[in-house]
Amino acid sequence: MKQFVAFVHKEFYHIFRDIRTMMILLGMPIIQIIIFGFALSTDIKDIRVGILNPNEDMTSRKIIEQIDASEYFIVTRYLQTEKEIDKVFKEGKIDMVVVFSEQFSNNLLHTGEAGIQIIADATDPNTAKTFTQYAANIIAAGQQGMVSNGNIPIHINSDIKLLYNPQMKSAYNFVPGVMGLILMLICAMMTSISIVREKEMGTMEVLLASPMKPIFIILAKAVPYFTLSCINLFTILLLSVYVLHVPIAGSLLGLIVISLLFIFVSLSLGLLISTLTKTQVAAMLASGMILMMPTMLLSGMIFPVESMPAILQWISHIIPAKWYIMIVKKLMIEGVSISFAWKEISILIIMAIILISISLKKFKNRLE
Repeated sequence: MKQFVAFVHKEFYHIFRDIRTMMILLGMPIIQIIIFGFALSTDIKDIRVGILNPNEDMTSRKIIEQIDASEYFIVTRYLQTEKEIDKVFKEGKIDMVVVFSEQFSNNLLHTGEAGIQIIADATDPNTAKTFTQYAANIIAAGQQGMVSNGNIPIHINSDIKLLYNPQMKSAYNFVPGVMGLILMLICAMMTSISIVREKEMGTMEVLLASPMKPIFIILAKAVPYFTLSCINLFTILLLSVYVLHVPIAGSLLGLIVISLLFIFVSLSLGLLISTLTKTQVAAMLASGMILMMPTMLLSGMIFPVESMPAILQWISHIIPAKWYIMIVKKLMIEGVSISFAWKEISILIIMAIILISISLKKFKNRLE
């Protein structure tokens, strides 16, 4: 019995002395329950709304106040002309526009009928369907209040217009997300495991003792995964266009260039993971925690980031896949010019510079 207790004590000692293992064993459940508990929500909140109200009469202002008072919407912009609608959607500044018809209040007063158009970004069809229904319900409630306060029967026609994906195809939403997830996992996870395998087997020191510089050794390890990711990229694009019938509305060249930039960011992230882990198992666990789960939950691939708590929204900013998916939606689905994605492109470039600089420095310090 004493021998058994001694062996148990030894195993506890081995676990407790490895800080990284302890963080994985005790930290992973905490992180997962927090992320799944707050991120897995079908509620849509903080939808950015633009208002086009030509006459700004009392009746339309009441409806606007009811929309803004809702927990689902935030009125962020008042538009002056219809030409602004397309621009603000392409700039990504709003998710929905509510357009009141000319002489809205007068039409209700004299004819008992007026119209409101709800224009929504349907690149995410499930989300668009949900928040347009929310808006229609608020307008219907406002109409009911007007009927109860007056003698003339009135009717407000709510016309819903869906931009970029009028057929409400779910493929328009998941194709950009799948592109981000696949490229991230192939590049980052496989690269980190490949390099850690050399370290675990003790052959990395042999490679570094060769006449070739360490940077070229690392690039040689990364090139095959870069090539495979390029093949995966073209395969996804071909299947998306010819099988799923998702059009590439914008620049194909721009989409490919941005994808290559994202692949480079993912390779840099894999290199960083490889410098922080000693075994393939640790690299796999780290990749699962740092890459797969956050990419699926916090990148906007499945659940809208805007509906998450502020701290999770802040964490989502450091996930490269989030910015890549946003760019793909703009170029591939919305068909906007690459100039409208300068913010996301700049962030990916900064991430690439930071990741590759830290990774190469730590790699040299540990293995040279």
